[in-house]
Amino acid sequence: MSSADYENDELIFQQEDLHPEIKPAIHKVWNILIADDDEEIHTVTRLALSDVIFADRRLNFLHAYTGEETCALLKEHGGDIAIILLDVVMETDDAGLMVVEYLRETLDLHEPRIILRTGQPGYAPEEDVIRNYDINDYKTKTELTRSKLLTTVLASIRSYQQILTINQSRHGLKKIIISASNLLEEHSIKGFCEGIVTQISSLLGLEAEGVVCARAGSVLDRDDNGVYVLGAAGNFASFINQPVESIENLSIVENINRSLRIKRHIVEDGTTVLYLNSSGFEAAVYINMDKELSSVDRQLLEVFLSSISVGYENVNLFHELKNAAFRDWLTRLPNRNEFINMLDRPSVREDSSLCVAVIDINHFSDINDGLGQEAGNALLRAVAKRLDTNYPDIVRKSRIGGDVFGLIGPENLVNAQSINSVFAFSFKAGDHTLPVNVTIGLYKMGTEQCAGMDILKRTNIALNRAKKNISDNFEVYQPEFEKRTTRQLAMIRRLRADFHARKLQLWFQPQVDLVSEKIIGVEGLLRWPDGDGGYISPAEFVPLAEYSGLIVDIGEWVLEESCLRIKQLDELGFGHVRVAVNVSIPQFRDRRFVEKVKGALRLRQCAPERLELEITESVVMDEPQIVIDALTSLKEHGVAIAIDDFGTGFSSMSYLQKLPLDRLKVDRSFVKDIKAGTESVIVETIVTLGNKLGLVTIAEGVEKREQASFMIKLGCEEAQGFLFARPMPFDELLKLLEANRHGAD
Repeated sequence: MSSADYENDELIFQQEDLHPEIKPAIHKVWNILIADDDEEIHTVTRLALSDVIFADRRLNFLHAYTGEETCALLKEHGGDIAIILLDVVMETDDAGLMVVEYLRETLDLHEPRIILRTGQPGYAPEEDVIRNYDINDYKTKTELTRSKLLTTVLASIRSYQQILTINQSRHGLKKIIISASNLLEEHSIKGFCEGIVTQISSLLGLEAEGVVCARAGSVLDRDDNGVYVLGAAGNFASFINQPVESIENLSIVENINRSLRIKRHIVEDGTTVLYLNSSGFEAAVYINMDKELSSVDRQLLEVFLSSISVGYENVNLFHELKNAAFRDWLTRLPNRNEFINMLDRPSVREDSSLCVAVIDINHFSDINDGLGQEAGNALLRAVAKRLDTNYPDIVRKSRIGGDVFGLIGPENLVNAQSINSVFAFSFKAGDHTLPVNVTIGLYKMGTEQCAGMDILKRTNIALNRAKKNISDNFEVYQPEFEKRTTRQLAMIRRLRADFHARKLQLWFQPQVDLVSEKIIGVEGLLRWPDGDGGYISPAEFVPLAEYSGLIVDIGEWVLEESCLRIKQLDELGFGHVRVAVNVSIPQFRDRRFVEKVKGALRLRQCAPERLELEITESVVMDEPQIVIDALTSLKEHGVAIAIDDFGTGFSSMSYLQKLPLDRLKVDRSFVKDIKAGTESVIVETIVTLGNKLGLVTIAEGVEKREQASFMIKLGCEEAQGFLFARPMPFDELLKLLEANRHGAD
């Protein structure tokens, strides 16, 4: 048979290959497996076909002598074998047929073509075998002359090539479809671009080998706008997400860059680079091809590229949407949503060696207010850059909020010491060099697995604890933190519900003239029933009310209730009894506070001097000017003012002089230390100071007669405490007042 008989198949001959070991398809061979128990058949077959080259590939031979050996070879190399020349009868009468069944059903390989050969004609019915098994031909060994063998092998190779092309096309389309339907997946662009290479190669009847490249600015989170490999197939797969220059072939690199520069296809000198463009989203597709494109191929490609360009645009648009949803626009770090997603990944949740950190920049608002938002933004970018520089890729970084960053990594890398070292040096932010202090919350993963949102919540609990830590700038989460926080939140919810259900009560503790021990006033005190016959301590629930902001509403109710009681006292003939109520700093911050006090007095037609507002030293020191202005306005209206717990807050004397005070209350902590035969310098100093400032002094917490006597001796005019009366509901107060009045009579 001459080579001219197979001109269309580009058939030529060459010297026999002396190294028949299996080689992958990229080395341009067709792998032929000869499975026969007759050594002579192996030799004759190899000699008959050894010089054949078909479609620029030579034949490469593998050998097996039993059905078992054949199956082992197929298991290892089945995907690279084009044809199996298979003997029906080997170690058993149906060994060959068992091999076919193993290949098609067990290995699920349908591309390799099978030519059955038998030395015993009629042993296996030819029609049944071809009908039941996916084989190309069934011949007796005697009828397979060199010419017929060659014809059969070449026809089978062509069949194998067509099946491979169809499957490759299906594979490429599958990648494109899956990528298009999962555009928000992390690797959608990679998969879509790999599908482009595979599908174009399939259309042209080539091996899937090539790259899709584009400028990074459109799809990758890189600061530069260089050309990067977005997707690849074949030997180029390792270059994905790398600069195009990583491809060690100057010709390929140059032609890809040239295609993007001149915005058109390049098909010349054995190089094919296809240009994609849709709505400004550009890409260059290099295909490894060593033959010239026919006009039909060009037309087919144009149709395909116009269609795929729209898909490429969609992939890019969805990628931009994903970046907007999961990427911080300023620092390019993952945002809070993505940080939670990272915490939810099994690789993080199941790794007990990891530590999560939340880093809060202290006083960041001062930088924005003092230097401007641009300086603040520059600082945030500088912090993000330093975190990225100081921590390896194994540590995940995020900007969780405005001035809050997050880290996830091994505990030996993510810890308070390493984070503090990152912030040990100043940051360059535009024209400014800024020192930065931070507060850190840490959560160690441990063996307990929980959702990403819960992990972030626990880390934030540690951060909030750290902000209250006076000795260190960090705190590591402990389970009791959450229990305490959960209890506090439950208490706040219950307090809010009970307040709206009007379950809170206002009790009153009498205040007496120390000399006559007559009741001249009362202090209104909040009581919160616990539902079991007892009461929840004000020391516990008042801070929660202040923290939640509910204290403003509660304080307004206390004012209204106090004015109501003043009106009732007037009507019952106790017009000499004043009512004192405590006021907290959140109430002073309410711009309508002064009007609310005046409105409550006006509603009940109360004389302003019958109402006394008590403030603590800490309230004054917190917002001195707001407090002074509000109290001055109320004092001018006639309301009495007292300073409570005096001596415990280290008051500034200048503020004390500015306050429009009527009374000064000596704190119970000083009064309780008074014992018979002893002197208290602090109490004496406070009373003396009050007298010199023209203020009435009142002692709190008087429980013993000697304490009362000592306070009278010092010149203290008034007192309240268990010696005289405990706090009581209003009805009991009325009975006490009535008894006090009759006693005076």
